[in-house]
Amino acid sequence: MPSKKQRRRREKLKRHQWEEVYVDEEGRELDPEEAEALVGPTERRAERTKAEPERGGRRPVEPPSWRKTLRRGALFFPLMLITVFLLAGDEVTTAGKVSQALVLMAFFLPFSYFMDSMVWRSYQRRLGRTDSSKKR
Repeated sequence: MPSKKQRRRREKLKRHQWEEVYVDEEGRELDPEEAEALVGPTERRAERTKAEPERGGRRPVEPPSWRKTLRRGALFFPLMLITVFLLAGDEVTTAGKVSQALVLMAFFLPFSYFMDSMVWRSYQRRLGRTDSSKKR
């Protein structure tokens, strides 16, 4: 059920008067019938599918993989290393700082994979719910 804010937003969109204006190459306005005659049905269908977002405007979720998790870890490792270097102080050696960043990565990678799998499972549940509700 949509929230109150969503209902108000939908009502606001319905209040405005929208009309499509078709313009040819020379800049003249065309009637919708004339525009349909100029543009073939396959071209219109292709344009429509490009403009429509997938499944309610959400990006499809990919299944979790260790390769994707390791790539993300490779992006975050330098950030964690810089953070450790800035926060550790002068009493910790460089090797100690690098080992602290590696320990952080040892916690980050499994946690990241776990979060990916949680998002994937919830996405699959949502797809199952919407597919089963459409069949009824």
